[in-house]
Amino acid sequence: MEAAMGLMRRIPPKHTETALSALLSLLPEHSSDLLSQVDQPLQVLCDMESGKEFILCEYNRDADSYRSPWSNKYHPPLEDAPQPSLELRKLEVEANEVFAIYRDQYYEGGISSVYMWEDENEGFVACFLIKKDGSKTGHGRRGYLQEGAWDAIHVIEVGPEEEEIVQYCLTSTVMLTMTTDNESSGSFNLSGSIRRQMSIKLSVSEGHLCNMGKMIEEMEGKLRNSLDQVYFGKTNEMVCTLRPPAELVQMKLPDT
Repeated sequence: MEAAMGLMRRIPPKHTETALSALLSLLPEHSSDLLSQVDQPLQVLCDMESGKEFILCEYNRDADSYRSPWSNKYHPPLEDAPQPSLELRKLEVEANEVFAIYRDQYYEGGISSVYMWEDENEGFVACFLIKKDGSKTGHGRRGYLQEGAWDAIHVIEVGPEEEEIVQYCLTSTVMLTMTTDNESSGSFNLSGSIRRQMSIKLSVSEGHLCNMGKMIEEMEGKLRNSLDQVYFGKTNEMVCTLRPPAELVQMKLPDT
């Protein structure tokens, strides 16, 4: 299992589904652990009742159906499927509305979904998802990208309240894929994923949604910086070493 997880951490996001399927065939006894621990690129489905798209993941799935955060119904329909409590559902609806504003301001489009459910420790768990398609055919076309995707998964475990203080544990994963294919920049593919965790105790005087929002905003900033340094920074260093810019080559040429 440890070797399988190490392999999945090194697989490009766009090949995750194929690699996971192969591992499930090789390690059927670890199927539940693999499905729960391996993050896959997010898929999208349209809720015909509300006319809005929502994100599919393990956290809104039961059997082969997925619950929409907009209508609170499963697609395809499923009898006796789990539902959040009325109080938690009210918080979930509010979170989806607020997170959609956050998504538009930071990502200038894309799709977001928030799911919540009770846990066994008298608290609850919230999952915040964002999918941004940056390809030429997507909402967020950027420059020379032939294909581009940003998938963000934020899972927050919220503990029981004790004297107006609550423990929040956040696990965040970002999967990035970028591909170019044109004359000016050539063909290039860059993809990878990164995961980080943080835990903090906060007062609930401002509400759970405010606390979770601040944590996600801070974590996304750290993840973007890490991706910039690890992927873009190292890639730029390697490319400039192997194929230095023309200006640099001219500076190094001896005078004749």
